[in-house]
Amino acid sequence: MDIGETSNNDTILYLHSISPAGRLLPSASRWNSIEMDFNLFPQSRNNLGYNSLPSRFSKSVDFKLTVTNKKNFKRFIYASLAVVSLIVVLCLLLHFLPNKQRHHGATKDLTLALKQALVFFDAQKSGVLPKDNTVKFRGDSGLDDGNKSLVGGFYDSGNNIKFSFPTAYTITLLSWSVIEYHPKYEEIGELDHIKSIIKWGSDYLLKLFIRPNESSPGSATLFSQVGSVGKNKTSTENDDKCWQRPEDMRYTRPVSSCDETASDLAGEIIAALSAASLVFKDDKMYSTNLTKTAMELFDIVTKDEPGFVQGMYTTKDECGGQAREFYNSTGYKDELVWGGTWLFFATGNTSYLRYTTENLVLAEEEEEELSVDKGIFYWNNKFTANTVLLTRLRYFLDLGYPYEESFLSSTNNVDSLMCSYLSPTMHKTQGGLILLKPDQYAPLEYAATASFLSKLYSDYLALLQRYSSGCTDGTSFSVESLKDFSLSQVNYILGDNPMKMSYVVGFSNNYPQHVHHRGASIPWDNQWHSCAEGGTWLNSEKPNPNQLLGAMVRGPDQYDMFLDERDKPWFTEPSISSNAGLVAALVALHDPPHSPSSLNGAGSLGIDSYGIFHNIHLN
Repeated sequence: MDIGETSNNDTILYLHSISPAGRLLPSASRWNSIEMDFNLFPQSRNNLGYNSLPSRFSKSVDFKLTVTNKKNFKRFIYASLAVVSLIVVLCLLLHFLPNKQRHHGATKDLTLALKQALVFFDAQKSGVLPKDNTVKFRGDSGLDDGNKSLVGGFYDSGNNIKFSFPTAYTITLLSWSVIEYHPKYEEIGELDHIKSIIKWGSDYLLKLFIRPNESSPGSATLFSQVGSVGKNKTSTENDDKCWQRPEDMRYTRPVSSCDETASDLAGEIIAALSAASLVFKDDKMYSTNLTKTAMELFDIVTKDEPGFVQGMYTTKDECGGQAREFYNSTGYKDELVWGGTWLFFATGNTSYLRYTTENLVLAEEEEEELSVDKGIFYWNNKFTANTVLLTRLRYFLDLGYPYEESFLSSTNNVDSLMCSYLSPTMHKTQGGLILLKPDQYAPLEYAATASFLSKLYSDYLALLQRYSSGCTDGTSFSVESLKDFSLSQVNYILGDNPMKMSYVVGFSNNYPQHVHHRGASIPWDNQWHSCAEGGTWLNSEKPNPNQLLGAMVRGPDQYDMFLDERDKPWFTEPSISSNAGLVAALVALHDPPHSPSSLNGAGSLGIDSYGIFHNIHLN
């Protein structure tokens, strides 16, 4: 294209057609010029002559476009370039900015998923089941546990063992989710349901602590486990070897007990009882009993006496020797700090907060030593979640001296955690699942709690009308980016993954059919099935006859691959601790369908801003 001018201030455009071979096309004399007359603006007063040159190409067509107004033509060119530039910018934004539809797939029914996830806990109940229990393939079981003194609680996973450590963690996390988001639970009609689940657990936890008495002064007892994976004295049958429904158990179920040096187990029980006391604050008698028990246990396990040594429950064979194979605790300082924090919320007594802040650095050092657990919130590590709670205190109820340093350090830790979730260097599968423990199975458990913490923290920031925060490398994250990350992990769990499979049983049309679970895999046929028959059901290739609704399995490997096979528990086994994280994430992400006024003053976020501070009274 050539540009020239006429004596009349017109601009002439010469357009040369090119042949497919890359040469200019032959001339066509009847197409001499095309005149474009723009009369929107006065004509230019410039009068510069321009004599057009003949084409250098022997085979060409000269399209002569005469522009009658040079100024208007330039404006047209500039406007066109601006439009093109705008289109390019919009395309880049659409490509690089988070796109919920692209990254997270179709909108999931989080209300349904949450309701289903809660049902799983009803399927795990041990003891005399309530008459309104909705799980039809379950009946009363474990009625002789602990010579009838330890009836109740939950079977932790697909076996028939009751582990106290993950049970306490489960109750703490479920209680936390209610304390923060009880308006949402109430909105969807599940508040009474989850409170009944929590109470089932807290009632059992109260039974695990035996206070010192005259016959054993100064020594408390904690029960860490009911059931066995080893040989009993009178039988080779046990809860691990027998693939048997809980209702069919006829073998002896031994009880493992600990003394007061089982600091980690004690700390988690303290946290659970304290958090549950806030859930049941309207039931004064029950709430007080929970708090009183937690305070007594805390005083015992944190006493400063010569010769008293704190430690992990799994280091002693009689206490946690068998639990070591399933829930091997690797530290205790984080649980004691965790228990102190929840006791402060439960009582308002600042001595517990002082204990927490004075020992926080020790808990952090303990986590640093075990680098594989750094930044992960689950049954074995509470440091990360504890910093979130202390940050909540700093943001909404800053108590000042002498807590500022611990509060600020906690906030920095939380910000760094959120930055790590969003970092492009974070380990993730090709399908987008975060891998907080890349070399281990059960990634969904860790992804669920990461989803919960990120959404919860985004709600804290939104309440403060802070919509971003900074990272140590100079970058920043936004509230929306935290929400997007949180939702991406839950949506992966619910089916937005390369396998196109929901890892929650009963959600969507494609979910695991061969869950590693005794009760779900054996027909509910009013027949007693012996231990010897168990292999028939364990090794069957048929789908489970009973649907374990709401159970989240362990999930895929680091390559997004999943094998739906009952004899591969590293893929298909659910647990109460992992489902607790799922429930917390789901309720945090659940958008209230009705107006903010229907959420009892919780606002559009559905979070109770100050309920957690109910018992804290500032002077």
